[in-house]
Amino acid sequence: MTASRRATRIQEKNRAAILDAALDVFSARGFGGATVDRIAAAAGLSKPNLLYYFGSKEAMHNALLEDLLDTWLDPLRALDPSGEPLEEILAYVHRKLQMSRDYPRESRLFANEIVQGAPRIHATLSRDLKALVDAKAAVIEGWIAAGRIAPIHPYHLIFSIWSLTQHYADFDVQVRAVLGDQDPFDSAPGFVDTLYRRLLTPN
Repeated sequence: MTASRRATRIQEKNRAAILDAALDVFSARGFGGATVDRIAAAAGLSKPNLLYYFGSKEAMHNALLEDLLDTWLDPLRALDPSGEPLEEILAYVHRKLQMSRDYPRESRLFANEIVQGAPRIHATLSRDLKALVDAKAAVIEGWIAAGRIAPIHPYHLIFSIWSLTQHYADFDVQVRAVLGDQDPFDSAPGFVDTLYRRLLTPN
C-alpha cells in the first residue's frame, strides 16, 4: 500500500470522526453553542488538525446539513401514488418513526436549524422541500377525491406526521423521563398505526 493511499484512508477516517463529533455537538448545543474547540475535543483531534479538514464550524455544519437533507426527504419521496393509499401513508409514518429511532442526533440538528429560522437551508426548504410536499399533497388529494381515504387537509396531515414522529427524537429526554424504563419505540409504532388508520379510513 502506498503512502498516499494510507494518507487518504487516514484523511477519510479523520473527516468522518470530525463530522460525527460535530453532529454530537451541534445536535446538543445548536449552531450558536457549538465551537471548533468543542468539536475538536470530541473528535480527539487538535484544533489545527480539525481546521485542516474544515476551515470553520460553518463548513462542518453545512456538510452535515447537506448530507442530512437527502436522507430526510427520502421517506416522503417513497410514498407511491400507485400504491394502496392507507398503507402508503402508514408506511411513511413508520419510516419517519424509524428515522427518529435510528437518527436522533440528525433530527435534533435539523430541529435546531429550523428553530433558528433555517438561515442555512431556507432556500432548500422553499424550493426542494416545498416542491416535494406539493407533489405528495396532490397525490393525497387525489386519493381523497376518489374516496380511498377520509377527507383531511393533506398538508396538515404531513405536518402532523412530522411533528408526532420527530417528537420522539427531539424530545427524547422528556419522553424517557415520563416512560421510565420503557423503550418508547416498543409501543409507539402500534400507537401511530392505530391513530392514523382510524383517522384516514373512510366511513
